[in-house]
Amino acid sequence: MVAVVTGASRGAGRGIAAALGAHGATVYVTGRTATPGEHRLAGTIHEAAEAVTAAGGRGIAVRCDHADDAAVAELFVQVDREQGRLDLLVNNAAAIHDELNEPGRFWEQPLHLADLITVGVRSGFVASWHAARRMVAQGHGLLAFTSAAGAVRYSLHPAYGAHKAGMDKLAADMAVELEGTGVAAVSVWMGALLTERLREIVAARRPHLDHVEAAAETPEFTGHVLYALARDPALATLSGRTLIGAELAEGYGITDDGGRRPPSVRVTQGAHPPTLAR
Repeated sequence: MVAVVTGASRGAGRGIAAALGAHGATVYVTGRTATPGEHRLAGTIHEAAEAVTAAGGRGIAVRCDHADDAAVAELFVQVDREQGRLDLLVNNAAAIHDELNEPGRFWEQPLHLADLITVGVRSGFVASWHAARRMVAQGHGLLAFTSAAGAVRYSLHPAYGAHKAGMDKLAADMAVELEGTGVAAVSVWMGALLTERLREIVAARRPHLDHVEAAAETPEFTGHVLYALARDPALATLSGRTLIGAELAEGYGITDDGGRRPPSVRVTQGAHPPTLAR
């Protein structure tokens, strides 16, 4: 499998990339952080690529600002040149600013939190535009969008909700136009993730958030789910849908660290993926 995982310096993207590597995939990991210290949180694209290779795959780091259309175009030209194919695109890049977790209503918080709509929804469309052209030509592939229950219930900030809902809608509408091409598009809801950012938040608010940590998914969990999904013979029947990662994992027999089965957000949040008319 040849995959591109956007926004993979740290967090969900890095975990997804490493999990794909554990299945032997060649994974292009993109992000803006190339050297330690460029971002407040730990993690670089080179470290993420090394994690893919250490897991058993081949990690290739590409510094890419997903707000820069020309840089995104060059990324896919590089994949063409080096691999000649692309099987999986994971649209995970998102502009997450620290203020997103701070108090205040949207008009009281910095305007740059709206970057989630640019490096998030729009960047997912641009990357998918490039990937779809290649996948349709080869007759197979999966466009995957990482999303969450914030698409259907209030969470953190209006721009965050718009980002998640936008990812779900992109998958749904792209699937309509991809029908019959052999290429599928899906959106996958992740639960709370044990990323560097969440660990920091939990540590600052113990013991009140200990229950969140106990129920959270590792960032690698979604990567194993996406690998199984991309290889599912019934993938075409799932195209266009918003799927809950924890529920997919149960169907595929996938567990998280220590054999845990993370709970579905249907149970923890009472959230249900939208059913969009086609």
